[in-house]
Amino acid sequence: MELVGWIVRVVWLLNIFAAIFTVFKEKREISATWAWLLVLSFLPIIGFILYLFVGKKLSQDKIYDIKTQERMGIEQLVSLQKEQWREKELLPADEITDTAREMVHLFLETDNAILTKHNQVEVFDDGHAKFKALFDDIRTAENHVHVEYYTFYNDRIGNELRNLLEEKAAEGVEVRVIYDSFGSRGTTHKFFARLEDLGGRAEPFFGSRRSFPNFRLNYRDHRKLVIIDGHIGYIGGFNVGDQYLGRSPKFGYWRDTHIKVTGNAVIAMQSRFFMDWNATVKEQHISYKEDYFPLAAGQGKTSIQIVSSGPDSEVENIKLGYIKMINNATDYVLIQTPYLIPDDSLLEALSIAAFSGIKVKVMIPSMPDHAFVYRATQFYAKSLLDAGVEIYKYNKGFLHSKTLVVDGKIAAVGSANMDYRSFKLNFEANAFMYDEGVSKQLVKIFEKDEKECTRLTPEYFEQQSLWLKFKQYFSRLLSPIL
Repeated sequence: MELVGWIVRVVWLLNIFAAIFTVFKEKREISATWAWLLVLSFLPIIGFILYLFVGKKLSQDKIYDIKTQERMGIEQLVSLQKEQWREKELLPADEITDTAREMVHLFLETDNAILTKHNQVEVFDDGHAKFKALFDDIRTAENHVHVEYYTFYNDRIGNELRNLLEEKAAEGVEVRVIYDSFGSRGTTHKFFARLEDLGGRAEPFFGSRRSFPNFRLNYRDHRKLVIIDGHIGYIGGFNVGDQYLGRSPKFGYWRDTHIKVTGNAVIAMQSRFFMDWNATVKEQHISYKEDYFPLAAGQGKTSIQIVSSGPDSEVENIKLGYIKMINNATDYVLIQTPYLIPDDSLLEALSIAAFSGIKVKVMIPSMPDHAFVYRATQFYAKSLLDAGVEIYKYNKGFLHSKTLVVDGKIAAVGSANMDYRSFKLNFEANAFMYDEGVSKQLVKIFEKDEKECTRLTPEYFEQQSLWLKFKQYFSRLLSPIL
């Protein structure tokens, strides 16, 4: 027994030294460092297996591949717009508020995100309507269809979309698909074999074409983009899968938000797609062609910036945009998110807004799709409730919408959740829109969803069991790595 005790102590000490070496050899935030030390120290062997899948960073070579890609089609526009902003020509005072002007400058400086005007926007809050419109637009494609999804499942809707892309490829339309191999679990590259035989191409984002799965949980391509002939673009929260049409018994009705954009904002979506494509493929990179970037004489009223965020950037662009919107609110802030795990800066922004008399409403799901993440979401919901934020639990099905609306004037729709993973660990893309019409439409959707919600109260959390509260507190400790 004494020998066993010595062996246990030696193994424990070796595990501690290994944990310290493993965590500190890579640069990361203090909160994430301590979270990993906790996991590796108290879960010997299991913790290191988790680290292999969750904690290991993307190689610097791959980060470099993304950083060095040309912002095809918009490099000159970025320089021009920065000069126009300095000369106050980009956003005349009679066209936009001071708050919006500051946000436009923020994204120009941090993400080189151009401002595009006169876009037409159609909002979808139901998967059936979104996919019908998307399929109809793809059928009209004459030059190219570029598709980028975190999830592209081999199921009914996935096969329908793949078959349609095959039809377009057979017609001679250029078809390119980027899919995330982890997000598309169960979909191997063989799924796209006929598409490639017909002249299309499909590539896993920083993955392998081999059939065995990629278990790395972090640094995933979480973007959802479709660009059709350079004129039409789709961006938002819907992935490709039957569950997003409410066909999953587990989740039931699926509530999400997506937008269709017609206008010059599609140029920015196209440029983002090309950067991701050229960083992913090893050969046959895309080069500039005028057909990819047709300028539109848009008749719409919406000004849009397409903003990207990910491990390739030192600045958390989308999070900064969220904080800027919240800090400048004068009346109300409406948020829908499936995962509510804010870092300290976002938590403080929301709390300060509520303490200042701004009506802040946050809507979250009533059910988990990831247990640990949902418990952490509950913890932060309770924290924000204590600060005066109104928390609503959506009961009709699963809420996957990622939207932020401030004062009915500025809105954000895209792939980024209110959590560490979206801000730091995954590749995301959002549309920030400066338009009262679209913003108020999203407000009406929020108000409609509110009728399907339960407003949470202090009593709701007080009545929870001690075991549930423990799981929430424990999940919160791991929130920097969830």
